[in-house]
Amino acid sequence: MKKLHVLSLLALGAAAVGGLVGCSGGKAADVTVGLICLHGENSTYDKNFIDAMKLAQKNLGFKLVVKENVPEGTECYDTASSLVEQGCNVIFADSFGHEAYMIKAAKQYKNVLFAHATGTTAADENLDNFGDAFASIYEGRYLAGVAGGLKLAEKYGAGDGAKVSAADAKVGYVGAYTYAEVMSGYTSFFLGVRSVVPAATMSVKFTGSWYDENAERAIANELIADGCKLISQHADSHGAPTACEAQKVFNVSYNGSTLDDGPNTYLISSRINWQPYYEHVILGYKEAKDAAKTPTLENDWVGTLKNGAVEIDAASKNCAEGTQAKLNEIKAKLENGTLHVFDTSKFTVGGETPSEENCRPGSATWAGLAEDAKFLEGGYYHESEFRSAPSFDVEIDGITLKNRLY
Repeated sequence: MKKLHVLSLLALGAAAVGGLVGCSGGKAADVTVGLICLHGENSTYDKNFIDAMKLAQKNLGFKLVVKENVPEGTECYDTASSLVEQGCNVIFADSFGHEAYMIKAAKQYKNVLFAHATGTTAADENLDNFGDAFASIYEGRYLAGVAGGLKLAEKYGAGDGAKVSAADAKVGYVGAYTYAEVMSGYTSFFLGVRSVVPAATMSVKFTGSWYDENAERAIANELIADGCKLISQHADSHGAPTACEAQKVFNVSYNGSTLDDGPNTYLISSRINWQPYYEHVILGYKEAKDAAKTPTLENDWVGTLKNGAVEIDAASKNCAEGTQAKLNEIKAKLENGTLHVFDTSKFTVGGETPSEENCRPGSATWAGLAEDAKFLEGGYYHESEFRSAPSFDVEIDGITLKNRLY
């Protein structure tokens, strides 16, 4: 297995672009980049990738082709092939289900780099020109959960989270699918809330889709009707934030601010900043070609809070007083390693203390690795440390799944 890479580049620059566009000058002016998106800029998820690519292009000056609304099927392979024919040297794809088709393209077009976000199998494939990337977004979600907990404490506990009743500590979460990426996210968010409000419990319901505005809105309304006082999400539309605003329930979003949807209820958002990864891959390609070497990709790349790839927005005007200062304090502890999101002293599984047995990843994707890896060494779950993608799919106490959709 190739070594897992943790980012050392920092993000730079700012700009906007669309379609096939080249910037004059720049460190990578002779590189052409393709970006394959599951949806378009109407999706908070895809917009986050597109915005980051615009920033990277401004900084490096490469030519860019963006393909939106590409399904997680053979259309992805066809799109990747078309981008190669258009002269792309590096091709990125942004959705989990694109992975198999990016791998197929990578095997066919060995002189092109194929970089895939959120995937899990690059280490098994071990191709020189294909890699997966993710970031420790669980750190950002934990911080967002802290912000949510502080708001519950302000509104229902006179500023003291320990005084919030169980009825007022009910949290809801709109998820896309029941697997590790989403489960890791909602668990870290919940642990952030609970670090402030010990009585917190959470109900999660899944839509079975990354983007379904009607379903996301309906589930948010259902959770609110069930008494949830705070809603967050790992789904890509504006359905949940608009439902929260209509019902005057606090909302924590993902992949960018939804303050326009919830001027009175939006609290904060966390996101992955993909610009550093883009620049890392594109500059790596450029440098290898300039040195007459074959460009390659590491199997797994991980960005973090410390290097700027994981971001938490500034606390909005709706957050509790003192939220920003508290987030700054906790962020520093996450960065220096004195605080771990999945600290095993902070949760139980089936009423039992977390162990290598009851916290081993259940997905078949992780079966081989999980046999040897020590996920709980040092008293915390080592998320994104063995591979870039999240592996935490444990159902911890305090969280109720209303359905399961894989």
